[in-house]
Amino acid sequence: MSSRNIPIEDVPLNSFHKKLAVYSSAAPFLDGYVLSIIGVVMLQITGALKLDAFMEGLVAAASLVGMFFGGFVGGLFTDKLGRKTLYLLDLACIVGFSVAQFWVESAWMLVFWRFMIGVAIGADHPLATSLLAEFLPKKSRGPILAGLVMMWFVGAAAAYVAGEIIVRIAGADAWRWALGSALVPGAIFLLMRAGTPESPRWLLNHGRVEEANQVIRRVYGSQYSVRDLPEQVAHNEVSVTDLFHSGYGKRIFFVSLFWSCSIIPQFAIYAFAPKLLMAMNLTGPWASWGSVAITAIFVVGCLLAVKLIDPMGRRSLLIHSFIWSGLALLLLGMYPDASPLLILALFSAYALFIGGAQVLQYVYPNELFPTKIRGSAVGLCTSMSRIGAAAGTYLVPMSLDSIGIANTMYVAAGVSLVGLWVSWAMAPETRSMDLHQAAALSP
Repeated sequence: MSSRNIPIEDVPLNSFHKKLAVYSSAAPFLDGYVLSIIGVVMLQITGALKLDAFMEGLVAAASLVGMFFGGFVGGLFTDKLGRKTLYLLDLACIVGFSVAQFWVESAWMLVFWRFMIGVAIGADHPLATSLLAEFLPKKSRGPILAGLVMMWFVGAAAAYVAGEIIVRIAGADAWRWALGSALVPGAIFLLMRAGTPESPRWLLNHGRVEEANQVIRRVYGSQYSVRDLPEQVAHNEVSVTDLFHSGYGKRIFFVSLFWSCSIIPQFAIYAFAPKLLMAMNLTGPWASWGSVAITAIFVVGCLLAVKLIDPMGRRSLLIHSFIWSGLALLLLGMYPDASPLLILALFSAYALFIGGAQVLQYVYPNELFPTKIRGSAVGLCTSMSRIGAAAGTYLVPMSLDSIGIANTMYVAAGVSLVGLWVSWAMAPETRSMDLHQAAALSP
């Protein structure tokens, strides 16, 4: 390290970091938008394409299944080919696949395009978050990665608002326009990402030192070089097989399980919010605008968690998130026939308290694995979390029909209990560590 420079991870947040955070928010924003927009128009799609409960669940879960494949494959490619390579390509795919939904004529065509959108969004998670984590200063890494997760809820809120407007003005084909509306935010993010540089950490780990120096000088100034990075190329080669054994295997298990338990109830609520509220006798404006209100509370919960992530610590925030959000789901199961106001209050309590677990979905995966396998690890965790989320979303219609709303809420509370267990047993504390320290295995 140069004597006149502080380490790059201690450099104050600059305009490049802020812009990159905005560019990287495309993955969670579009994830939330694509999943939630289907919930707004599901009733209309069911009538137009004559869906039964089986196909209704399949349409809702198709994008999540796609994310399972896209997450892991995208992670492997971003570790092999670089963060920058897929940074524009996958957004172009999201735009094209979204537009293709407008012309579907059958349920299976819709399932196919929803699956393909999921593949593209799943691929964007590991590359966008890895790229961002590898540039961010240590003090800003936790809050900014946590804030990135909040964009999922912003995307979901945008979907509900846009969907409600489209349904009211576009008539019988409103569902087509609503599904295709992801074109607009996708195209905006695509234009914004043009010109983003490659990660200097990735370049270093592939022996491309001079290119890494060029990126560092562009971002931090001509006086900086690779000598000012706390992390250098590892002498011991780390391979993708390390994801499945030793300390990294345990970390994969922890991250995948807590991530799954935090999104299974959330995704089910978003995909079927109006239907869940109707099952609790909330109809008309209570169901429509209640969904929007719950989404807004999700955003508030994430904002609060972003503020608490460093003062409270990663581990404590995660544990408390599962305790109190799980309690809200338990009370919904106990009192499914309560007044509309109490039902909305309990859903809002869940949305508020789950924020802690939500914001850690991008923090822990990017902190707990080294540069060489970071993209693959984030991709694998994304994929594993979507298995449970897809199953949960797929089973919601059948669960409501077979065991009822109360037992469905009890199952959701049980999922939160599993998340609490794995967090209590395995969650580490990384708030005071640089990226290299956090990713290192204890001797």
